Amino acid sequence: MLRVVVIGAGKIVDAHLQAIAQINRLQAVAVADVQQDRAHEVAERYGLKAYTDYRTMLQWEQADVAIVALPHFLHKQAALDCAEAGCHMLMEKPMALTVAECDEMIAAAAKQEVQLMIGLTQHYFAENRMAKEILHRGDLGKLVMISDVRHQHYFVESRPDWFLSKAKAGGGIITNLGAHSVDKIQWLLDSRIRSVRAQLTYYADRGDVEGSGSIYATTEAGIPATIVQSGYKGVPVNETHLIFTDGMLKLMTGKGLWISDNGSYRQVPLPQAADPYVLQLEDLADAIEGARPLECSGAYARTINEVLEGIYTSHLTGKEQTV
Repeated sequence: MLRVVVIGAGKIVDAHLQAIAQINRLQAVAVADVQQDRAHEVAERYGLKAYTDYRTMLQWEQADVAIVALPHFLHKQAALDCAEAGCHMLMEKPMALTVAECDEMIAAAAKQEVQLMIGLTQHYFAENRMAKEILHRGDLGKLVMISDVRHQHYFVESRPDWFLSKAKAGGGIITNLGAHSVDKIQWLLDSRIRSVRAQLTYYADRGDVEGSGSIYATTEAGIPATIVQSGYKGVPVNETHLIFTDGMLKLMTGKGLWISDNGSYRQVPLPQAADPYVLQLEDLADAIEGARPLECSGAYARTINEVLEGIYTSHLTGKEQTV
């Protein structure tokens, strides 16, 4: 039985703790948060011990696994502390603020021989997996392009201020939600993004991060991809369109998958699948036990940070960037 602790008792904590409860190999034992009331509230609901200092928790609980759900600027130090404690970790995305921080985290995990997994949940949705299967079977011919569109009011009052600080979050909607888009494209295609050209806007009345982005990317296989995101007020959209020589796929992660059929879309039936948070923890447990290597490893997540850095540099310079 692997003893699991959670660092950070924010919005995502319930998804992780509910997933742990469904996995026989894992046992949640404690949660830490600098806000004492929040730590105690989560601990009481799930029968855990509560801490306000995660380092003390790591020491006293002798944890095997730590789930790190902290603001982005705290990821690197938390990873170094977990590695030093000999604790495997699942780190929420984005992995870190910079590629240089990613390198430090990867090196620390390797030195202490612990697993470093990044929470890239796009890999675990049934509709995403089916889209990838159809793509690689070649049912619709040759892939021509991919378009990912996401609109969501990013500057809602309920969003914590740190999300809107470049120094603490690394960026705005492109860092936070764009990381999912970059990952989804790379994972679906099994092909890394190698060049980006981007234009961002900064029209929000809160913080100093971007509120929208239009990105043109090319993968190492030569497939063009566009990422268009807006965090301003409007209609929520989250769609990925894959265009082939013989048809199209419309992927709405969290909702379903549709395939073109005689000029219209029909929904693709999906097999029953476990919750994405359960599946990612199963992958981590397998890696810890030596059954298979991590798919969402620190080394892979580093490539997403490389693309994000390229996007911001492209906006600042007005030039295409090679990743």
